[in-house]
Amino acid sequence: MCCEKTNWEKAVEFHGHECPGLAMGYKAVEAAKERMGIKFSSDEEIVCVTENDACGVDAIQVITGCTFGKGNLIYRGTGKMAFSFFNRANGDSLRMIVKPFKKEMDRKQRQEYILNAPAEEIFEFMKPSFALPETARLFTTVVCENCGEGAPEHKMRLQEGKKVCLDCFKDYSRGW
Repeated sequence: MCCEKTNWEKAVEFHGHECPGLAMGYKAVEAAKERMGIKFSSDEEIVCVTENDACGVDAIQVITGCTFGKGNLIYRGTGKMAFSFFNRANGDSLRMIVKPFKKEMDRKQRQEYILNAPAEEIFEFMKPSFALPETARLFTTVVCENCGEGAPEHKMRLQEGKKVCLDCFKDYSRGW
């Protein structure tokens, strides 16, 4: 008889290996669960806005159910090791950003520190400075008049009177 996998084990299996970055996402989810009472999101009840595209996002996906495909995992590319969680049911929200580490550690030491230290030592907690993103929308697919490939209408551009995709669009800018 086998035991059910822990969330850490599920995250490692999904990501492919253990690392400090994965531990960071795991720790963020554990803190969000504790502070907000969030559970696995089968649709868009819980939303995560990640400000990075690093290893920790894999832990967030597998543990929270927030995914790009469902539209409840949103990438906001600031490059910061920050995650914001929103609960659509009760309006609760929480942003956490990693504090600078105070001492040098190798990868294994850092991972163990992240997994075992109190969340308050790892993260600054605050309210997000941006609003809860709207729910995912479905868009009509438009065929590019240049390459013939389809893309959602909000990603199309007009160029020389033709509807073109972002790959075919030649941006025009004179500097500002």
